[in-house]
Amino acid sequence: MKLRVRAGDRDVELGNLDKVFWPAEGYTKAHLLRYYAAVSPYLLPHLIGRPMVLNRYPDGITGGSFYQKECPSHFPEWLPTVVMPSEGKRKSINYCLVEDLAGLLWVVNQGAIEMNPWLSTWSRPDHPTAAALDLDPEPPAGFAEARRLALLLRPLLADLGLRAYPKTSGAGGLHLYIPVAGRYTFAEVRRALGTLATVARASWPELCTLERPVNRRRGRVYIDVSQNGRGKTIVSPYSVRPLPGAPVSTPLTWEELADPDLSPAGFNMATVPERLAVRGDLFAPVLTEGQSLEALLRN
Repeated sequence: MKLRVRAGDRDVELGNLDKVFWPAEGYTKAHLLRYYAAVSPYLLPHLIGRPMVLNRYPDGITGGSFYQKECPSHFPEWLPTVVMPSEGKRKSINYCLVEDLAGLLWVVNQGAIEMNPWLSTWSRPDHPTAAALDLDPEPPAGFAEARRLALLLRPLLADLGLRAYPKTSGAGGLHLYIPVAGRYTFAEVRRALGTLATVARASWPELCTLERPVNRRRGRVYIDVSQNGRGKTIVSPYSVRPLPGAPVSTPLTWEELADPDLSPAGFNMATVPERLAVRGDLFAPVLTEGQSLEALLRN
């Protein structure tokens, strides 16, 4: 089944619309495309100007998948791309840029369930617009422990004059975004976050860990700062995840996060469009609220 749709001033051809992407829920590629079209006014500002790594599931979440940095060779001539040197600078990569609804629909039509943009823009690749803390619980720890750690980190950040914005990861954890001024490099951001993570581990060793090997986390929440680097990605707000239930990485208020009954399963492809229509983009300040990291860097 193919369909040509008008997106802005572009015609985009969409195919295999009836292919089932989530067998248990019966969601097809058409459901995924409709979701992204509905949330595009809120999602696109978080993608514009940022090289995109595609996580492609051509046969849905139960089929094979692969990450693709290089924009597929059959990309349409109207889709913007940008050539960037790889991290080791041994070669260059032609990344897709998702700048409008047409581009968004095109990458989703390639089976890209997730949106994985850089934390920096292509024009300033070494200077992130936000620092990201990934609170990743290792079973038997779960979302409740990640939630508890986030609530403990909030006053610690406030004492340093910093505001953080939480979102569900779309899996079992949480992401905290700290908007930062454009003068900081990724190296400075990692150093600042490393200081914060070290203080957290010393303060709550039974709750969190900095151990990367899974077998050494011992049921604690891993504080991961490794995505803060040139060319690395973290799942975008409002991105669907390739998991049962079609969960969505969803920004939260701190008041919502304080609710012990909060469940990340409630934020999914079926519920998030209506939530956005009511609440708007809770992550909008992340794009404009550049903050100073000097207090953390001095420590």
